Parts: sequence; C-alpha cells; structure tokens
Amino acid sequence: MSCRYALCFTVTLSLGCGTSTEEKGTSSLPDKAASAQSDYADLVLAVYEDTVADAKAMKTAIGTFLTDPTDSTLEAARDAWLTARESYLQSEVFRFYDGPIDMPDGGPEGQVNAWPLDESYIDYVEGNETAGLIADSSAAITSDALIAANEAGGETNIATGFHAIEFLLWGQDRSDTGPGARPASDFQDGGRANADRRRQYLDVVTELLVLDLTAVRDAWSTGQANYRADFLAAEPGEAVRRILTGMTKLTGFETGGERLQTAYDSRDQEDEHSCFSDNTHRDMVQDIVGIRNVWVGDYTRTNGTTLEGVGIDEVVRETDTALADAISAQIETCLTLANSLQPPFDLEIAADNTAGRDRVMKLITALRALARSYESLFVLYGLAVPAEE
Repeated sequence: MSCRYALCFTVTLSLGCGTSTEEKGTSSLPDKAASAQSDYADLVLAVYEDTVADAKAMKTAIGTFLTDPTDSTLEAARDAWLTARESYLQSEVFRFYDGPIDMPDGGPEGQVNAWPLDESYIDYVEGNETAGLIADSSAAITSDALIAANEAGGETNIATGFHAIEFLLWGQDRSDTGPGARPASDFQDGGRANADRRRQYLDVVTELLVLDLTAVRDAWSTGQANYRADFLAAEPGEAVRRILTGMTKLTGFETGGERLQTAYDSRDQEDEHSCFSDNTHRDMVQDIVGIRNVWVGDYTRTNGTTLEGVGIDEVVRETDTALADAISAQIETCLTLANSLQPPFDLEIAADNTAGRDRVMKLITALRALARSYESLFVLYGLAVPAEE
C-alpha cells in the first residue's frame, strides 16, 4: 500500500479523570514556540539538502553501473542506495500535514516512497519471465509514462521511487537469511532478455527520484516565495500543530502501525518496508532518529557537522518539565528498541521466532505510547487534534 494514509485520531482522547479533549483546559504556547518554528524550517532544509545530495550520489553510482554493469559496480550502486535511505528516512517526520512532500495537489511522496510493491508490475519474477512494464515493449519508459503508471489500477502497482529502484538493484528476496540477489547480467546485453529496457527503466526512475526530492528541497529554501515563507508567516500555534502532526503520525500510525504492526500480524516478508534489500531495520531506526531530531531541534548532517536549534522539547519544557523529561525518555526507549531489531527483519516477524517477535512488539508498544504522549500536547496547547480523513 502507499505511504499516504492519515492517522485516525479520536477527539475524545482520554486524559484521566474522565476528561476529554473537548473538556480539558489548555495552556498558551510558550515564547520559544516562535524560535522552534524558525529553527524547524532550518532543520528541514538541512535534511532535504543532504537527502538530495545523497540521491544525486546514488544516481552517479547507478549511472556508472548502467554504463558498465558488473558485480562490483552493482554492489557500489546498492551501497549508494543504502546511504541515500539513511538521510531520506530522517525526512519522513516532515510528512502528514500537507507540506511540500505530500500536499494534496502535487506532493510527490507517492512517487518517492510508496509501498508495498508488486514486483511483477515492473519486471520479471520467479515463474513469470515476461511480467512487467520492462517486458512490455508497448509501454513507454519515460518520466511521464512512469508517473502515470505509478499506482495505476491498484495501490501495489508501484512504478517509481526508492522501492522501485531497490527492486531493480536487488531483485526479489527469495532468501531466508539475506537480501535479493539479482545478477549484474540482468543489465548486460546478451544476458537476460530486455536488458536495454531494464537499464533505461532504472536510469529514468532514478532521475525522477532526484527531481522529486529536489523540488521538495526547493520548497523549503530561503529567500523565495515558497512553502517555507508561508510556514514562517503562520502563527506559531499553527506551525507547532503541523510539526506535532508529523511527529505523531509517523510515530504511531506509520512506523508503529503500517510498517511494524502489519508485518507483525501477517508474518509475511512482502509486508516489510524494504524487503528486497533487507534494510527494514534501518528504516525503523532512522525514522525514530528523525523524530528525535525535531524533538530536540538538532540534526547531525552527513558531513559530520551539527545543526543546533530550539526543538519542541524546549517549548514543552517551559510548560511542563516533567512531561518533557518523560517524552524524551520515551523517544530514547523507542530508539533503543529499534536498534535491538535483528536483521533480516523477515526473520524477526517469523512465526517461530518468539524472541524476534517480542522485540518487534515491544517497539510497536513503545511507539504507540509515544504517539499518545504527543497527542496530549495538542490538548495541552489547545491545538486542533488531527481529524480522521
């Protein structure tokens, strides 16, 4: 399914003693909210700058592979994909409030990170050598054609984005102990059929990803009449509402629900987020790192420098130190539990892996508890709780 669903919040969030969000008194936003608003915009831009730089480096590595498809150039392209994911995942906390990445009209998130992906929609699969757009000579392989094909006829008909690239680099994961093992010969003339179209597809879909991420970065750039300017012109309460919405939905619904609970319940490798590369454990870690970045207002850039600013933690701390301390502790617990996941993730959710399933469930439980703590902040500051869509 696509990663574009909204978290369903209830407007009768229990706060104890029979109090609901409609009954609870609210606190005014502390003065630091304005600083958190401007520093958040700086943090978002820095993350997207790194994301674009890493995506461009991946494009270069993939270009080298397509020019000379060997085992070594394929491995370098895979490594570049893994590196690009590290920065991109820290940007997912900027979703869910109709910002540039997922605005209702024109937001590219569905082209960037939609999943799960039906492999046979793109290329051959085990048992069907002629499956997919690559084998269909009547299907154009252009940016416009792939955009039109993305999710056409079904939400698993994913044609673009990180996971399409991942599938093309690794192939189906048929191993119980490791990732997919697509051979470089799939891209060599004289190797598997449709090598030329496979090369063209990987080239086009990678370029499209870079363009989509660049457009989002530019929407947060300084000195322009863009989303960043509108965000900074908003009242601090509205800015904090958006920030908290991204943090809450990524924590409880997306990571704890769509990415973990679904796979935990199904025990199905196809439901893990990065199933071809077996990188799912890093998806969980880096999403939580992104959440923590926004909470503390700091971000360690890919060049090793640290951007320091006012985060939501300092805003809450001016109102309720104990609550800020509690949420900080919850975030660290979630990060510790995410780091405890043992790759490959498909073995963690296997029916006979009691210890692995316990690790996954502990993380799910901790993420949902953290989401509830974030929800309480909407009430504390009199902000509109995100409604069911």
